[in-house]
Amino acid sequence: MKNKTWYITGASKGLGLALVKKLLDAGYNVAATSRQVSALKAAVGNVSDNQFLPLEVDLTNAQSIDESIAKAHQHFNGLDVIVNNAGFGIGGSAEELTLEEIRTNFEINVFATISVVHSALPYLRQQRSGHIINISSIAGFAPSAGWSLYNAAKFAVTGFTDSLALDIAELGIKATVVMPGAFRTEFLTDSSLLIAKNRIEDYQTVHAVHDRYKTLSGKQTGDPNKAADALIALANDPEPPVRVFLGSDALTRATEKISQMTQALDKNKSIALSTDYNA
Repeated sequence: MKNKTWYITGASKGLGLALVKKLLDAGYNVAATSRQVSALKAAVGNVSDNQFLPLEVDLTNAQSIDESIAKAHQHFNGLDVIVNNAGFGIGGSAEELTLEEIRTNFEINVFATISVVHSALPYLRQQRSGHIINISSIAGFAPSAGWSLYNAAKFAVTGFTDSLALDIAELGIKATVVMPGAFRTEFLTDSSLLIAKNRIEDYQTVHAVHDRYKTLSGKQTGDPNKAADALIALANDPEPPVRVFLGSDALTRATEKISQMTQALDKNKSIALSTDYNA
């Protein structure tokens, strides 16, 4: 049986790059995308065309995505694992961020993911196999102050993948949403993080959160190479989970959030029950 063929977005740095390198070292076929293919090639190094297909893709353009999926399928005669990894962070209150910034956030963090899945599904459906892995964030389950629009985008990815897994199960295709905590990548640098320039002083809590995050770059607890190992193991699991948290910090936040939700359900149970028709 041939090694699986992977298609990975946002592969020129961070988790995406770590995953590409791990896969290539293990002998997998990899099609990987970046906004600048030269940066991707430089980051990955010299690899045989038979094993690695670098693709320059505009994730805001559905035709560009369609063409890249078609090229990957043709080049490797199949597709097995789709990883939607591309994205960026956006911080600020809803009032501080511009509508253009908010739309760009959803265009890259949500609609690009949906577009890739839309393009890949005809191939996976025809072969009745495949695994779609969408990278969300712990922010897509247990949000924090200061990142309301980023949280919203990642909640969308989480919800989309939850339902997608139900839709495609009968076709033999798997879907998993991965919710990482903080990993030691470039995510907290200016190249991957947008902070609202319109700073409104009343939002002191929001700004305090941003100031704290700026001190964490390079100190995150998560190891991207170990995250890449986890993703490879996930793709090789015949019965993969639909939801996966990565990192001890993500696990802690998720556990605390579940506890808070359980307490809130119990406390407000009477409100929920009060709205039914009387028997």
